[in-house]
Amino acid sequence: MPGIFEAFAAGNVALANAPGTGVADDKGIYAYVPRIIKYYLGEDPILQNIETHILAEQKPREMVLQNLDKMVVKAVGESGGYGMLIGPHATQAQRDEFALKIRENPRNYIAQPTIMLSRAPCILDGTVDGRHVDLRPYILYGDKVRIIPGGLTRVALRKGSLVVNSSQGGGSKDTWVLY
Repeated sequence: MPGIFEAFAAGNVALANAPGTGVADDKGIYAYVPRIIKYYLGEDPILQNIETHILAEQKPREMVLQNLDKMVVKAVGESGGYGMLIGPHATQAQRDEFALKIRENPRNYIAQPTIMLSRAPCILDGTVDGRHVDLRPYILYGDKVRIIPGGLTRVALRKGSLVVNSSQGGGSKDTWVLY
């Protein structure tokens, strides 16, 4: 990040986190985002986030443990698709192993219902086939907030996979916005 500190010192950018930290990226914060918006902005969120269960809390933890076959469980301190279980795609042995991990260290996990990601056509080995994708929009924040046309589209290159992280075999696609 050459020049980021000079830009910050000159008042040209605002930093939410110090470079190299991931305070706002902790998955444990997902469940609290609507409350944070309400508290700081005094309004309800415009977009709803996915229902997120904090497994340190007993009632949600027991519900998730009884429904692991329908849930995605993520370790709060991991990234890149590591430390997670996609219940519908896991074997019973994998779900049992993850249940044990949750019971041993519930504060380390959050859970969300499995959602079906959008699909887009991809050219793979010379043929067109659908793959799951997610879109990360680009947003510039300064005097006003601007959403940039396009963004980063991450692709699950393995057929049927819901994991789009490049470290787990995912890729990316060009994103075009026509208007």
